[in-house]
Amino acid sequence: MSQATAVPAQPKSGGNLERVLGERRFAVTAELGPPRGCDAALVRKKAQLLKGWVDAANVTDNQSAIVRMSSIATGLLMIAEGLEPIVQMTCRDRNRLAMQSDMLGAAAHGVHNLLCLTGDHQSKGDHPGAKNVHDIDSIQLVAMMRAMRDEGRYQNGKEIPGGGPRLLIGAAENPFADPAAVRPYRLKKKVLAGADFIQTQLIYDVPRFREFMKRVVDLGLHRQTAILAGVGPVKSPGMVRHMRLLPGLAVPDWIDARLDAAAKGIEDKQARAAAWREEGKRICVETVQQIREIEGVAGVHIMAIEWEEAVPDIVKRAGLRTGPER
Repeated sequence: MSQATAVPAQPKSGGNLERVLGERRFAVTAELGPPRGCDAALVRKKAQLLKGWVDAANVTDNQSAIVRMSSIATGLLMIAEGLEPIVQMTCRDRNRLAMQSDMLGAAAHGVHNLLCLTGDHQSKGDHPGAKNVHDIDSIQLVAMMRAMRDEGRYQNGKEIPGGGPRLLIGAAENPFADPAAVRPYRLKKKVLAGADFIQTQLIYDVPRFREFMKRVVDLGLHRQTAILAGVGPVKSPGMVRHMRLLPGLAVPDWIDARLDAAAKGIEDKQARAAAWREEGKRICVETVQQIREIEGVAGVHIMAIEWEEAVPDIVKRAGLRTGPER
C-alpha cells in the first residue's frame, strides 16, 4: 500500500511573518510608532529605517491612550513602502462591530497580521475623560478573529460573504506581572483562543524570563504558538526610573550601574546622553544573544520607542542580520 502524501497546511495569512515562523527561522519584529499628526512622510521615513532589517513591524494603536494616526492607516502606508505591518487593535476603543468591520477593511488592503490587546487605560493619556469600551476582552478578541478567519463567521455566528479575512493573529504577554505564577496559564488561554504568535513585555531580567519559559515549555505552549521575546534599548537613567513604575516590568539594578559607568566623568550633556544610548544598545544586544539560546523562543520583538534608527544597529550587532534583506 502506498503511503499517503501529506497535504500542506493552508496559509493563515500568506504574509512574510507567517512564512518566517513556518520555516522556523528566528523572527525579528520591531515597532513603528504612528505620528501624533497626519504627516505621512514621517511614517514613510520610519518604514525605510526598518525595511529589510525586520520581518514585520508593529503599529501601535493610540499607545499610552494618546491620540495618534490610525494604526490601520499607518499600516497601509508601511505596505506601500515595502514593510509588512502588524496592526495592533485595543479593546479600549472599539466594540465588536467596529473591530470586525475594521479588520475586514484592513485585510482587503493587504494587512496580514493583527495583535490583539486590552489597551492602556484612558485616564493615563491625553483624553482622561474619554469613555472606554471594553465590549470584549483581548482573549475574546483573539477568539473572534480566529472564528472570522477559520470558520468564515462573524461573532454572532452568521457567515461572512466570500469567507473571512486571512490573518496571522497575535497576542501579548507580560511574564512578570502579578501574580507571576499564573502568567503561563493566562498565556495558555490566549493560545487556546487562537493566538498564532505572542509578543512579550520588555525583558531585562533574563534569568527570570528563562524560568518563565521553562514553565511555558513544560506546558507545551511553544509548540502551539510562536513566542517573540520583547527587548529594547534604554536611553537614560531617567527612562529606567520611569520603567520601574510600570506594572510587571522588571529592571535589575545592574542596568543603572552599567549606565553610570558608561557616562562616568563625562561633563558635556550631549556626550553623556550619547554614552547612555550606546550602552543601552549594547545591553539590548547582549540580551538578544542570551534570549536566543532559551528553549521555546521563536524570535525577538525590538521595542525601541521613538528610536527606530537604533533597530538596524541592534539587529546587526546581535548577529540577527548582516544587512538589510530586500
